[in-house]
Amino acid sequence: MKQVVIFERVCLIGHIVSMVFGLAGILLVIPHAEIILSLSEVGQTAMQWSMAGGGVVYMILGALAVFLYAQRTLGLGKVLCFLIPAVSISLTSELLGTSTGFPFGAYSYLSGLGYKINGLVPFTIPLSWFYVGCVSYLLARVGLEVDKKPGLFRHIGAIALGALLLTSWDFVLDPAMSQTSLPFWYWHQTGAFFGMPYQNFAGWMGTGSLFMTVAAFLWRKNPIKLERSQLNVPLIVYLANFGFATVMSLAAGFSIPVGLGFVLGIAPAVALWLRVPVTSSDVAVDAENKEVAVANVNVAFK
Repeated sequence: MKQVVIFERVCLIGHIVSMVFGLAGILLVIPHAEIILSLSEVGQTAMQWSMAGGGVVYMILGALAVFLYAQRTLGLGKVLCFLIPAVSISLTSELLGTSTGFPFGAYSYLSGLGYKINGLVPFTIPLSWFYVGCVSYLLARVGLEVDKKPGLFRHIGAIALGALLLTSWDFVLDPAMSQTSLPFWYWHQTGAFFGMPYQNFAGWMGTGSLFMTVAAFLWRKNPIKLERSQLNVPLIVYLANFGFATVMSLAAGFSIPVGLGFVLGIAPAVALWLRVPVTSSDVAVDAENKEVAVANVNVAFK
């Protein structure tokens, strides 16, 4: 188990470092090609590698980190019950979107995100749906189920809130990633929301809600009780990916999507994390201290 935790941490750190490295390349190096010429041979090689495969690496490492975390905290069966629907449903939506325009609108992927399935969707895209979708759903579900059983309305609330957290990330990511100096996809027609069609957000909410509903059904008999420290990894992954998108959007001059993302994504995610008890042991100690205090008062009255 210790080795698994170490590998999970290595993947998580690598995921974040890859995003930082990617930001440096996209925002600093590409607009200023002279920077590459000033680097050493090793630096030039590293930058070339980053431009060619950095996007692939950070998504693979993110998916690995979240998979290992979920396997450690929830068990292999539960994580597979989320992974398989998330990957298969999101891939189906992306293939439909890139070939028919439904449900996101008409768009196409460019190079930079790895091998394209059917020549349309990079294989890394369903992985990103999985790992950001998983941490969004866990934050929503655990935060809503604090000290309460997972009833029908809480299931619905967790699905809706988890899909909203996922979609809020796209509010911030999509405008920049499709209009940066090195775009990764493009819209066939410019949409009304900073280049994106509003349909895109309905597609994100629908796709996220669908695979989260399948996972909720498969997990329906087991409440997910995690302590706040056990939700640190989901929060870190969500904030790190949101931070990547934020820097990209602000560099492109898109401040309104960032503001909406903070209100609808960051604020609820942090609030849900704060609702979860710090540790069960702390709760037990507090209860024990209260019992001792009451006992002492009773003795004093006697």
